[in-house]
Amino acid sequence: MDPIVSKLTTTDVRAYNEKGYLTPIDVMSSHEAQKFCANYYRVQKENDADLTLILRSKPHLVFPWLFNLVKDPAVTDPVSSILGPNLLAWGTSFFTKPANEPGFVSWHQDANYWGLEPHDVLTAWIAFTPSLRENGCMRILPGSHLKGSLEHKDTFSKDNLLTRGQEISVEVDEKEAKDIILSPGQMSLHHVSIVHGSDPNTSSVDRIGFAIRYISTHVKQNGGRTSATLAKGTDEYNHFDLEPSPESELDTKSKNYREKALKRQHEILYRGAR
Repeated sequence: MDPIVSKLTTTDVRAYNEKGYLTPIDVMSSHEAQKFCANYYRVQKENDADLTLILRSKPHLVFPWLFNLVKDPAVTDPVSSILGPNLLAWGTSFFTKPANEPGFVSWHQDANYWGLEPHDVLTAWIAFTPSLRENGCMRILPGSHLKGSLEHKDTFSKDNLLTRGQEISVEVDEKEAKDIILSPGQMSLHHVSIVHGSDPNTSSVDRIGFAIRYISTHVKQNGGRTSATLAKGTDEYNHFDLEPSPESELDTKSKNYREKALKRQHEILYRGAR
């Protein structure tokens, strides 16, 4: 990608720590975002159920264009301003809402389900299309990351884009929520403990976002050992197996590695779920 200088200022970092999120941050041009979007649609046109699942969990392990994005300084430099110079990408996922479809994300906290300690963890959410109120942009409760862990319940709702349909059990005051509006090529950062969700896409414009879950290298996975991608710096802690870059798009070796890596991760994440 064309270089974008995006180191955060001390004011930016202070705002993130107080509110639990920071937005918007420019990471690529709208033209470059269109290229990523075109790649996404190209893969989707295969109409393959396995490919659909791949796009939801660690697709960067089989698509070089995503693996490179995970490590791109335009993304990792702002993240390292918050988490430190040494970063792992613990997971990646596309969050897509086709036009005029009922898919939504319930109010939840990621920290309750990922089993990562300490909570030096954040999500970089990169927009490949406009992310607007009308097409179901992410919504956040500022400062909610400071309230600790809230009680959740699994709903397994049909239209919920979360795997378990997890949602907080306490009532949310919608008037307190902030819409995370992004143009193609921009990203937001949000803390692993912040309460967030999103409404259905009621517009004629698809919403396509790519989420990267970054962690400081000193973070540990509770309940077992999993894998992560070294995104920036060095890993002196060895808490995770380091993931290899894909040799080519959807090559057999990379697909097999991804499947085994996800099996180990899911055994931990879905322990106790129906």
